[in-house]
Amino acid sequence: MRILVLGSTGYLGGHVVERLRALTGAQVLGGGRSADADHRVDLATARPEQLAKTLASAAPDTVVNCAGATGGDPVTLAEVNARGPAVLCAALRDAAPAARLVHLGSAAEYGPGVPGTPDTETAPTSPVGPYGATKLAGTAAVTASGLDAVVLRIGNPVGPGAPAGGLPGRVAALLRAAGRDPRAVLRLGDLSAHRDFVDVRDVARAVERAATAPGPLPPVLNIGGGAAVPVREMVHGLARHAGFIGRIEESVDGSAGPAGSARSARVSWQCSDITAAADALGWRPEHTLDDALAALWEGGGTP
Repeated sequence: MRILVLGSTGYLGGHVVERLRALTGAQVLGGGRSADADHRVDLATARPEQLAKTLASAAPDTVVNCAGATGGDPVTLAEVNARGPAVLCAALRDAAPAARLVHLGSAAEYGPGVPGTPDTETAPTSPVGPYGATKLAGTAAVTASGLDAVVLRIGNPVGPGAPAGGLPGRVAALLRAAGRDPRAVLRLGDLSAHRDFVDVRDVARAVERAATAPGPLPPVLNIGGGAAVPVREMVHGLARHAGFIGRIEESVDGSAGPAGSARSARVSWQCSDITAAADALGWRPEHTLDDALAALWEGGGTP
Protein backbone atom coordinates (compact mmCIF):
# COMPACT_ATOMS: atom_id res chain seq x y z
CA MET A 1 0.00 0.00 0.00
CA ARG A 2 1.46 3.35 -1.07
CA ILE A 3 0.47 6.31 1.11
CA LEU A 4 1.41 9.89 0.25
CA VAL A 5 1.30 12.27 3.22
CA LEU A 6 1.19 15.96 2.31
CA GLY A 7 2.44 18.31 5.01
CA SER A 8 4.53 15.41 6.29
CA THR A 9 6.99 17.57 8.25
CA GLY A 10 4.39 19.57 10.18
CA TYR A 11 3.13 18.89 13.68
CA LEU A 12 0.22 16.64 12.72
CA GLY A 13 1.97 15.33 9.61
CA GLY A 14 5.02 14.18 11.54
CA HIS A 15 2.92 12.11 13.93
CA VAL A 16 0.83 10.73 11.07
CA VAL A 17 3.93 9.63 9.13
CA GLU A 18 5.38 7.96 12.22
CA ARG A 19 2.13 6.05 12.79
CA LEU A 20 1.66 4.99 9.17
CA ARG A 21 5.25 3.80 8.78
CA ALA A 22 4.56 1.22 11.49
CA LEU A 23 1.91 -0.39 9.26
CA THR A 24 2.93 -3.73 7.80
CA GLY A 25 3.30 -3.51 4.03
CA ALA A 26 2.89 0.27 3.86
CA GLN A 27 5.21 2.45 1.80
CA VAL A 28 4.85 5.97 3.15
CA LEU A 29 5.96 8.89 1.00
CA GLY A 30 6.34 12.43 2.28
CA GLY A 31 5.11 15.41 0.32
CA GLY A 32 5.63 19.08 1.07
CA ARG A 33 7.74 22.17 0.57
CA SER A 34 10.76 20.77 2.40
CA ALA A 35 13.84 20.09 0.29
CA ASP A 36 14.07 16.55 1.68
CA ALA A 37 10.46 15.61 0.87
CA ASP A 38 10.02 12.61 -1.40
CA HIS A 39 7.77 14.77 -3.56
CA ARG A 40 7.94 18.57 -3.60
CA VAL A 41 4.40 19.89 -3.26
CA ASP A 42 3.17 23.36 -2.32
CA LEU A 43 -0.62 23.31 -2.35
CA ALA A 44 -0.73 27.10 -2.02
CA THR A 45 0.81 27.64 -5.45
CA ALA A 46 0.67 24.37 -7.41
CA ARG A 47 -1.38 24.20 -10.59
CA PRO A 48 -3.72 21.18 -10.92
CA GLU A 49 -1.93 19.85 -13.99
CA GLN A 50 1.46 20.22 -12.29
CA LEU A 51 0.25 18.44 -9.16
CA ALA A 52 -1.36 15.71 -11.27
CA LYS A 53 2.06 14.85 -12.71
CA THR A 54 3.50 14.59 -9.19
CA LEU A 55 0.63 12.35 -8.09
CA ALA A 56 1.01 10.15 -11.15
CA SER A 57 4.69 9.73 -10.29
CA ALA A 58 3.89 8.86 -6.67
CA ALA A 59 1.09 6.45 -7.70
CA PRO A 60 -0.56 6.51 -4.25
CA ASP A 61 -3.32 4.22 -3.07
CA THR A 62 -4.10 6.79 -0.38
CA VAL A 63 -3.34 10.48 0.02
CA VAL A 64 -3.41 12.08 3.48
CA ASN A 65 -3.56 15.87 3.44
CA CYS A 66 -2.07 17.27 6.66
CA ALA A 67 -1.01 20.51 4.96
CA GLY A 68 -2.64 23.57 6.42
CA ALA A 69 -2.05 27.03 7.86
CA THR A 70 -3.24 27.94 11.36
CA GLY A 71 -1.95 31.50 11.35
CA GLY A 72 -1.10 34.32 9.00
CA ASP A 73 -3.09 36.82 7.00
CA PRO A 74 -6.38 35.85 5.30
CA VAL A 75 -4.69 35.47 1.91
CA THR A 76 -2.21 32.93 3.26
CA LEU A 77 -4.97 31.03 5.04
CA ALA A 78 -7.11 30.96 1.90
CA GLU A 79 -4.25 29.81 -0.33
CA VAL A 80 -3.33 26.84 1.87
CA ASN A 81 -6.62 25.87 3.53
CA ALA A 82 -9.16 26.58 0.77
CA ARG A 83 -7.33 26.64 -2.57
CA GLY A 84 -4.98 23.80 -1.61
CA PRO A 85 -7.63 21.09 -1.08
CA ALA A 86 -9.50 22.19 -4.22
CA VAL A 87 -6.35 21.88 -6.34
CA LEU A 88 -5.53 18.54 -4.72
CA CYS A 89 -8.98 17.14 -5.54
CA ALA A 90 -8.74 18.32 -9.14
CA ALA A 91 -5.32 16.71 -9.54
CA LEU A 92 -6.46 13.46 -7.91
CA ARG A 93 -9.44 13.18 -10.26
CA ASP A 94 -7.01 13.39 -13.16
CA ALA A 95 -4.05 11.33 -11.91
CA ALA A 96 -5.32 8.92 -9.24
CA PRO A 97 -9.14 8.87 -9.22
CA ALA A 98 -9.30 5.57 -7.32
CA ALA A 99 -7.08 6.73 -4.45
CA ARG A 100 -8.61 7.46 -1.07
CA LEU A 101 -8.20 10.99 0.23
CA VAL A 102 -8.03 11.62 3.98
CA HIS A 103 -8.17 15.36 4.59
CA LEU A 104 -7.61 16.98 7.98
CA GLY A 105 -10.23 19.60 8.72
CA SER A 106 -10.84 21.50 11.95
CA ALA A 107 -13.50 21.78 14.63
CA ALA A 108 -13.13 25.55 14.12
CA GLU A 109 -15.40 25.03 11.11
CA TYR A 110 -18.36 24.76 13.48
CA GLY A 111 -17.88 28.10 15.18
CA PRO A 112 -19.51 28.85 18.55
CA GLY A 113 -20.99 25.80 20.23
CA VAL A 114 -24.03 25.52 22.48
CA PRO A 115 -22.86 24.68 26.02
CA GLY A 116 -23.79 21.13 26.89
CA THR A 117 -24.51 20.11 23.28
CA PRO A 118 -21.59 18.49 21.42
CA ASP A 119 -21.50 19.18 17.67
CA THR A 120 -22.35 16.27 15.41
CA GLU A 121 -21.11 16.24 11.82
CA THR A 122 -24.50 17.61 10.66
CA ALA A 123 -24.42 20.60 13.05
CA PRO A 124 -24.58 24.04 11.43
CA THR A 125 -21.21 25.51 10.49
CA SER A 126 -20.63 29.16 11.35
CA PRO A 127 -16.89 29.85 11.72
CA VAL A 128 -16.02 33.17 13.31
CA GLY A 129 -12.78 34.06 11.51
CA PRO A 130 -10.63 33.47 8.42
CA TYR A 131 -9.05 30.28 9.78
CA GLY A 132 -12.32 28.44 10.36
CA ALA A 133 -13.86 29.86 7.19
CA THR A 134 -10.97 28.74 4.99
CA LYS A 135 -10.90 25.29 6.59
CA LEU A 136 -14.63 24.99 5.92
CA ALA A 137 -14.04 25.94 2.28
CA GLY A 138 -11.44 23.19 2.05
CA THR A 139 -13.90 20.69 3.51
CA ALA A 140 -16.52 21.76 0.95
CA ALA A 141 -14.05 21.14 -1.88
CA VAL A 142 -13.26 17.65 -0.60
CA THR A 143 -16.82 16.55 0.11
CA ALA A 144 -18.02 17.78 -3.29
CA SER A 145 -15.12 16.20 -5.21
CA GLY A 146 -16.73 12.85 -6.02
CA LEU A 147 -13.60 11.10 -4.78
CA ASP A 148 -13.32 8.34 -2.18
CA ALA A 149 -12.68 10.98 0.45
CA VAL A 150 -13.21 11.67 4.14
CA VAL A 151 -12.62 14.83 6.15
CA LEU A 152 -11.47 14.31 9.73
CA ARG A 153 -12.52 17.39 11.73
CA ILE A 154 -9.83 17.63 14.38
CA GLY A 155 -10.38 19.21 17.79
CA ASN A 156 -7.56 20.96 19.65
CA PRO A 157 -4.52 18.67 19.33
CA VAL A 158 -2.16 18.38 22.29
CA GLY A 159 0.94 16.25 22.75
CA PRO A 160 4.63 15.89 22.05
CA GLY A 161 6.08 18.47 19.72
CA ALA A 162 3.16 20.93 20.00
CA PRO A 163 4.31 24.08 18.17
CA ALA A 164 4.55 27.46 19.85
CA GLY A 165 1.97 28.78 17.39
CA GLY A 166 -0.77 26.98 19.34
CA LEU A 167 -1.76 27.61 22.94
CA PRO A 168 -0.44 24.36 24.52
CA GLY A 169 2.95 24.72 22.85
CA ARG A 170 3.10 28.42 23.63
CA VAL A 171 2.35 27.85 27.31
CA ALA A 172 4.93 25.05 27.43
CA ALA A 173 7.55 27.44 26.04
CA LEU A 174 6.65 30.04 28.67
CA LEU A 175 6.91 27.44 31.41
CA ARG A 176 10.33 26.29 30.19
CA ALA A 177 11.52 29.88 30.21
CA ALA A 178 10.16 30.41 33.72
CA GLY A 179 11.79 27.30 35.16
CA ARG A 180 11.48 26.77 38.93
CA ASP A 181 11.68 30.43 39.87
CA PRO A 182 9.08 31.01 42.62
CA ARG A 183 8.92 34.68 41.58
CA ALA A 184 7.97 33.86 38.00
CA VAL A 185 4.62 35.14 36.77
CA LEU A 186 2.85 33.82 33.68
CA ARG A 187 0.59 36.61 32.46
CA LEU A 188 -1.94 35.10 30.12
CA GLY A 189 -5.14 36.13 28.45
CA ASP A 190 -8.64 34.95 29.25
CA LEU A 191 -8.60 31.19 29.90
CA SER A 192 -12.30 30.74 30.58
CA ALA A 193 -13.20 29.18 27.21
CA HIS A 194 -13.95 25.44 26.93
CA ARG A 195 -12.23 23.38 24.24
CA ASP A 196 -12.24 19.78 23.04
CA PHE A 197 -8.62 18.65 23.44
CA VAL A 198 -7.38 15.49 21.73
CA ASP A 199 -3.99 13.79 22.00
CA VAL A 200 -2.07 14.17 18.74
CA ARG A 201 -1.21 10.45 18.88
CA ASP A 202 -4.93 9.66 18.85
CA VAL A 203 -5.29 11.91 15.82
CA ALA A 204 -2.58 9.92 14.04
CA ARG A 205 -4.35 6.67 14.94
CA ALA A 206 -7.61 8.04 13.52
CA VAL A 207 -5.82 8.87 10.27
CA GLU A 208 -4.45 5.34 10.13
CA ARG A 209 -7.97 3.92 10.57
CA ALA A 210 -9.37 6.22 7.89
CA ALA A 211 -6.56 5.40 5.47
CA THR A 212 -7.03 1.65 5.80
CA ALA A 213 -10.77 1.20 6.43
CA PRO A 214 -12.56 -0.83 3.75
CA GLY A 215 -15.36 0.64 1.68
CA PRO A 216 -16.58 4.22 1.50
CA LEU A 217 -16.60 6.33 4.65
CA PRO A 218 -18.90 9.15 5.76
CA PRO A 219 -17.86 12.47 4.21
CA VAL A 220 -16.99 14.06 7.58
CA LEU A 221 -15.96 12.53 10.90
CA ASN A 222 -15.23 14.37 14.15
CA ILE A 223 -11.96 13.47 15.85
CA GLY A 224 -11.73 14.92 19.35
CA GLY A 225 -11.54 14.09 23.01
CA GLY A 226 -15.32 14.14 23.27
CA ALA A 227 -15.39 16.52 26.24
CA ALA A 228 -15.39 20.28 26.72
CA VAL A 229 -12.52 21.17 29.04
CA PRO A 230 -11.79 24.63 30.44
CA VAL A 231 -8.64 26.04 28.85
CA ARG A 232 -7.63 27.08 32.35
CA GLU A 233 -7.58 23.40 33.35
CA MET A 234 -5.24 22.59 30.47
CA VAL A 235 -2.86 25.42 31.40
CA HIS A 236 -2.75 24.53 35.11
CA GLY A 237 -2.33 20.84 34.27
CA LEU A 238 0.69 21.63 32.11
CA ALA A 239 2.07 23.82 34.89
CA ARG A 240 1.84 20.87 37.29
CA HIS A 241 3.84 18.67 34.92
CA ALA A 242 6.40 21.44 34.61
CA GLY A 243 6.75 21.74 38.38
CA PHE A 244 5.95 25.43 38.04
CA ILE A 245 5.88 27.15 41.44
CA GLY A 246 5.30 30.70 40.30
CA ARG A 247 2.02 32.47 39.67
CA ILE A 248 -0.43 32.34 36.75
CA GLU A 249 -2.37 35.53 36.12
CA GLU A 250 -5.22 35.97 33.65
CA SER A 251 -6.46 39.13 32.01
CA VAL A 252 -10.00 39.07 30.68
CA ASP A 253 -9.32 42.10 28.46
CA GLY A 254 -6.51 40.26 26.63
CA SER A 255 -3.88 42.82 27.63
CA ALA A 256 -1.79 40.56 29.83
CA GLY A 257 -0.10 38.21 27.43
CA PRO A 258 0.04 35.91 24.43
CA ALA A 259 -2.34 33.18 25.60
CA GLY A 260 -6.02 33.62 25.03
CA SER A 261 -7.36 35.30 21.91
CA ALA A 262 -10.23 37.20 20.39
CA ARG A 263 -11.44 33.90 18.98
CA SER A 264 -11.57 32.43 22.51
CA ALA A 265 -13.88 35.25 23.51
CA ARG A 266 -16.10 34.66 20.46
CA VAL A 267 -16.09 30.85 20.76
CA SER A 268 -16.47 30.28 24.47
CA TRP A 269 -17.51 26.61 24.24
CA GLN A 270 -16.65 23.90 21.74
CA CYS A 271 -17.07 20.14 21.91
CA SER A 272 -17.36 17.47 19.21
CA ASP A 273 -19.60 14.43 19.23
CA ILE A 274 -17.26 11.56 18.27
CA THR A 275 -19.89 8.81 18.00
CA ALA A 276 -19.69 8.62 14.20
CA ALA A 277 -15.94 8.00 14.26
CA ALA A 278 -16.47 5.13 16.70
CA ASP A 279 -19.09 3.64 14.38
CA ALA A 280 -17.22 4.13 11.10
CA LEU A 281 -13.61 3.58 12.19
CA GLY A 282 -13.84 1.76 15.53
CA TRP A 283 -11.93 4.74 16.90
CA ARG A 284 -12.07 6.34 20.30
CA PRO A 285 -9.36 8.36 22.05
CA GLU A 286 -6.98 6.19 24.07
CA HIS A 287 -5.13 9.02 25.82
CA THR A 288 -6.44 11.42 28.44
CA LEU A 289 -5.68 15.12 28.42
CA ASP A 290 -3.27 14.53 31.30
CA ASP A 291 -1.48 11.89 29.17
CA ALA A 292 -1.17 14.43 26.38
CA LEU A 293 0.14 17.16 28.68
CA ALA A 294 2.71 14.82 30.21
CA ALA A 295 3.90 13.80 26.74
CA LEU A 296 4.04 17.43 25.65
CA TRP A 297 6.18 18.42 28.59
CA GLU A 298 8.47 15.41 28.37
CA GLY A 299 8.67 15.39 24.58
CA GLY A 300 10.25 18.79 24.06
CA GLY A 301 10.62 19.66 20.37
CA THR A 302 8.68 18.74 17.27
CA PRO A 303 8.53 15.09 16.16
